[in-house]
Amino acid sequence: MTASILILNGPNLNLLGSREPEVYGHETLDDIEELCVETAAKLGLAVDFRQSNSEGELIDWIHGARGRAAGLIVNAGAYTHSSIALLDALVAVDLPVVEVHLSNIFRREPFRHRSYIARAARGSICGFGGHGYALALAAMARLIESRPR
Repeated sequence: MTASILILNGPNLNLLGSREPEVYGHETLDDIEELCVETAAKLGLAVDFRQSNSEGELIDWIHGARGRAAGLIVNAGAYTHSSIALLDALVAVDLPVVEVHLSNIFRREPFRHRSYIARAARGSICGFGGHGYALALAAMARLIESRPR
């Protein structure tokens, strides 16, 4: 049975490719989804790739992952720095979480240096553009492989 990874993308990530390309690059979210599907297949994983600008919808998807997904990869966008509700949802579902960001949040404005998501994550990947998602999938594959059975 192929393990499924839920990949969640938060607010404004639907605008990738045209939104601040000097910060986020020229890849679109569709380009990143295609990379994730290809990378997951090579790793023997399946992906469920989603984006929402709504915090509540992201929380509902996290809750729905319980019993369905083997892990979560989360780019919460600006909610990274503000959403205790997302943190609580990630902790509650008790699944491995890898946090990913396109830009290096630690080289940006000071308010972006704090991540609530990181408190629930096994690790964080930032600053590698869309390739960060492929790195996150490789990390998730190792986490799943090494979990106690």
